[in-house]
Amino acid sequence: MLADFGAEVIKIEPAEGDPVRTMGKQVDGHSLYAASIFRNKRLVSLDLHREEGREIVRALAARSDIVVENFKPGTLEKWGLGWADLSRLNSRLVMVRISGFGQDGPYSHRPGYGVVCEAVSGLRHLTGDPDRAPSRVGVSMTDYIAGLHGAYGAVLALMARERTGRGQFIDAALYECAFNFMEAWIPAYDKMGFIPSRTGARLIGSTPNNLYPTGDGSYIHITAMADSLFRRLAAAMGQPELAEDTRFSDHAGRNENYAALDEIIGRWTSAHALAELEDLLQKAAVPATRIFTIEDIFRDPHYRARASIVMAPDDNMGSVAVAGVVPRLSATPGAVRHAGRDVGHDSRQVLRDVLGLADARIDALACDGVITLRDAATKSARHELSA
Repeated sequence: MLADFGAEVIKIEPAEGDPVRTMGKQVDGHSLYAASIFRNKRLVSLDLHREEGREIVRALAARSDIVVENFKPGTLEKWGLGWADLSRLNSRLVMVRISGFGQDGPYSHRPGYGVVCEAVSGLRHLTGDPDRAPSRVGVSMTDYIAGLHGAYGAVLALMARERTGRGQFIDAALYECAFNFMEAWIPAYDKMGFIPSRTGARLIGSTPNNLYPTGDGSYIHITAMADSLFRRLAAAMGQPELAEDTRFSDHAGRNENYAALDEIIGRWTSAHALAELEDLLQKAAVPATRIFTIEDIFRDPHYRARASIVMAPDDNMGSVAVAGVVPRLSATPGAVRHAGRDVGHDSRQVLRDVLGLADARIDALACDGVITLRDAATKSARHELSA
């Protein structure tokens, strides 16, 4: 996110590459996930288990505004790269520390992948249908939630630095960032002892707000919980009397009688094709939609008109589609300049331009296995050597 808006982001990864390069689909051995998530970043590969590699990190941190790390708490301290170590080198440094369970507390040293922390946060308990085990969202949702909070925290810390002149560290725990999305249910348990559970496609306390079957074997999600919206829905259904029915005339009544109302709406939607329902409800100004697949998204005119998908130049594939930059800033919009590149693509350039190392020193570090190079200069040198 920060790179999309112009920050010079230097990502450090080991010689074998970040694990994300093994995830998702591959084209000719190139990770499509990495092409998206590493976009706009300069990629440096070095061995943090070697003191020479750690010295490079210290030198980079001394020249940086922000350091982002996601090691298990205590790991960087063992390497002399913790907050206390780096802030001594650079008092203006902001450090974003992303971990499963935070930098302290009894769970802090537990391994914490996103989906595990999602379960601890309470979100997983609410996801799926009530007659089966909790489900999961088909993306690494909690990792993204923590990333959003981390970026937000970093910007807040930079704003504070403008006043104080000093940096600080941000403790972004995956479970806690996800728990922040449980906002509605925290006071409900505190004051009422209410424990929410899975309700499938229906949103508890919001009626009608559910997925309904269509006559052509598909589904449509309809959301009409406000009284005015429900009146429009009832009229569109050709059953305006529903809005006067004492069971459904106000939001409290609809919540209490949600099962009866969902059955009535489901019978109506089942008598019509999906496209017909979408057209009818759009004309009635009732929020409703089919469930988009990624194929639907690529064909959709609204996505196309807003350039919500952009083509990022890619060294290996020519170009690759990625999500456009969000949010949209009117005066300083972000941009996708290039897709994620190979491991070590920018090692030489960063060490030369940022740290001022000579090419001979960089080549020596590569020969010793401290860094990995994948740049044009290295390829040219190998070609000359083989010739």
